[in-house]
Amino acid sequence: MSNVPAEFCYTAEHEWVQVVDATTIRFGITDYAQDALGDIVFVSLPEVGASLTAGSTCGEVESTKSVSDIYAPVSGTVAARNDAAETAPETLNTDPYAKGWLVDVTVADANAECAALMDAAAYTALISA
Repeated sequence: MSNVPAEFCYTAEHEWVQVVDATTIRFGITDYAQDALGDIVFVSLPEVGASLTAGSTCGEVESTKSVSDIYAPVSGTVAARNDAAETAPETLNTDPYAKGWLVDVTVADANAECAALMDAAAYTALISA
């Protein structure tokens, strides 16, 4: 069974979302996603300052099995990106919820953005179906 931390919010596209502060969220791919992808060998992230639209493609993850799009879980502006994920993409396999984070996004209300997504129980139900 996949690791689904209760403190995060989730999308149907298998991204996790963490509230960093009142106007910042951090996101990455879930343990379920990295397990389904297999060995991750390449990550492409949006640049700092890029404008993201919720549900739109903002990067990609390539594994030994396939290439998958990364979808923005919220609309906002890229405040930071985890360059280490691009230089050491295997981090997404070994530590998807901490060192494997992808992007920080500036939003108007981080708590409201997270509340609009799935909680851990709903995401667990999705991946268990």
